[in-house]
Amino acid sequence: MSDPTRRAMVERLSRGPASVHGLTEPFALSQQMISKHIAYLVRARLVTKTKRGRESICTLRPEAIKTVSDWAISYRQFWEESFDKLGEVLKRMKEEEVRDDKQRGE
Repeated sequence: MSDPTRRAMVERLSRGPASVHGLTEPFALSQQMISKHIAYLVRARLVTKTKRGRESICTLRPEAIKTVSDWAISYRQFWEESFDKLGEVLKRMKEEEVRDDKQRGE
């Protein structure tokens, strides 16, 4: 999901299945490059690719996206809590510094 092209593909697939050709249209990339991006998404198990006649149809796997979303939410909570704790430590350090300055008569 680090690549903007793959993020755009996932966004498009969130609205429903699409052919590989359909996913190629909005990008100024070759069919080969689009296929490589799709292969990354398939390997990551975010997308399935099935044959329908001569077309390959890509479908988003919502359960995989939910797993990524749940992980991101918990990771965000971890960092927010860590930053809150850091903020409290810095506040106490500043208060101690001010108190020490006053005791020294500065």
